[in-house]
Amino acid sequence: MTDTPEPAHSDEAHHDDVGGKLNWLRAGVLGANDGIVSVAGLVVGVAGATADRMAILTAGIAGLVAGALSMAGGEYVSVSSQRDSERAMLRLERRELATMPEAEERELAEIYQHKGLSPELAARVAKELTAKDALQAHAEAELRIDPKHLTSPWQAAWASLLAFSIGALLPLVAITVPPTPARVWACAAAVVLSLALTGLVSAWLGGARIAHAITRNVGVGALTMAVTYLVGTLFGAAV
Repeated sequence: MTDTPEPAHSDEAHHDDVGGKLNWLRAGVLGANDGIVSVAGLVVGVAGATADRMAILTAGIAGLVAGALSMAGGEYVSVSSQRDSERAMLRLERRELATMPEAEERELAEIYQHKGLSPELAARVAKELTAKDALQAHAEAELRIDPKHLTSPWQAAWASLLAFSIGALLPLVAITVPPTPARVWACAAAVVLSLALTGLVSAWLGGARIAHAITRNVGVGALTMAVTYLVGTLFGAAV
């Protein structure tokens, strides 16, 4: 008896798996970036108005909680809407496969023809894939949906909440731990370094120019802190 050979490169990650992981990582980096900029702007603004450490800490925690919940809620609603649309498309595809299977098989063959297969090979591929799992074959080829792995709204919500919270903690700690004279500058330095890092990672993930991404990221964060500090100082002086 001969052993069944293992598929070539069976230990390598599939392109779809890698793409999905990169998308999640990119979303995590962007969520952390939002947390850094949002809470940094908030706490620096409050620090411009008052030197009271407890007031700054309270504002920062409130901003962290509100921002994290807002991000999680927005992601949950967005992914839920996407998932509802995908389910509706799958229901329609399932109905079409039940009522006009021959036409759907021809449509699948045409898709593979457009990808470069000969008419004979495309028809054979469509027939074999339809026989194995018609809905899976048609959903992936026509709709670009994997019916067995729809995106989870709860998973997206928790990931956004966690990413935002991690990013928000950095400016919150950086502005409350140092002594008052160095408070704002310590926070600004920590934010600039962290935004440079998230800019580098996001550029690497997206294949963009690293220097441009870092400059843009740091510039937005620095402008946010400068404006909110100015607003806080003006309002603090007016009170």
